[in-house]
Amino acid sequence: MAHEAKLAAAPRSGRGKGAARELRRQGRIPAVIYGHHREALALDVDGTEASRLLSAIGMSATMVEVTIEGGETVKALIREVQRNPVRPSDVLHLDLYEVRADEKVTVDVPIHLTGTPEGVRSSGGVLDHLLHKVTIRVFPADLPDHIEVDVTPLGIAQQVFVRDLKVANGEILTDGNQPICTVAPPRAETPVAGALPAEVAEPELIRKPKAEEEAGEE
Repeated sequence: MAHEAKLAAAPRSGRGKGAARELRRQGRIPAVIYGHHREALALDVDGTEASRLLSAIGMSATMVEVTIEGGETVKALIREVQRNPVRPSDVLHLDLYEVRADEKVTVDVPIHLTGTPEGVRSSGGVLDHLLHKVTIRVFPADLPDHIEVDVTPLGIAQQVFVRDLKVANGEILTDGNQPICTVAPPRAETPVAGALPAEVAEPELIRKPKAEEEAGEE
């Protein structure tokens, strides 16, 4: 089940880059909420509160209870977070998507791998995590914040595919033939440039027998 967080927001009248910069100088972040047949509504939220929320939920698919100044409270998913490319911890804009309990939503859910594969423990293999999220369609009440995959039984060259996943009361839309993870064979060490392989001995010095040396000097 997805966690639920709370966020306070206020209607926003100013538009454009200038208004957005002014908001950020005041410690606020521009946002927008849309979905469920509503026209996009421009909002602004407290920057510290938004950063704390995003830090707490990480990559999880989390339902957010958004209280809009004036009395309206709606449930929403965070669709997009725009960050400062120089300082990624600085949030520049939030996109929120309103959801209703009786309508299914399509959302990306992260995949968490658990356990240590048998092929890693016993054979020195390497676990490669190939797919980090899948797209599912589900009612909001059944939305998981992540999907766990137990990789403990995997041996060398064994894989887990999307088709192996199960989501209670939900439909997985991602191609079932996509691999999620695999245990690769042990990786050979990369030789140091210019170094000779360990098994190659130094070249043997070839000398003529003493008698032949003396004969050659005559």
